[in-house]
Amino acid sequence: MTTTQTNMIINEYEIKSGDNLYGANLEDVDLEGADLRWANLKRANLEGADLRDADLTGADLTGANLKDADLTGADLEGAKLEGVDLKSANLRGANLKDAILKGANLKDADLDDADLTGAILG
Repeated sequence: MTTTQTNMIINEYEIKSGDNLYGANLEDVDLEGADLRWANLKRANLEGADLRDADLTGADLTGANLKDADLTGADLEGAKLEGVDLKSANLRGANLKDAILKGANLKDADLDDADLTGAILG
């Protein structure tokens, strides 16, 4: 597992824990190991993004597009993932404890070894 990066620079913008990234276009962006705890990523486009080992604890990803995203080993404990599109996303070994996944599209998503303890699905 990589060390969590506390701040990242993407297209000259600094991204850090708790940021408001509502509706941001982060398609195919490399966010491996990023610290996005408690970030507002509602309706963000993260299609194809590299979020391996990212810390998304408590993040709000309601309505986000995560098609084909790589979330291997990501920490999504307590994250809001309502209505998220995770089609063909890689969630191997991800921590989804207590995550809210109501209405999420998980078609063809890889959930091998993911921890869904207490997660709300439906």
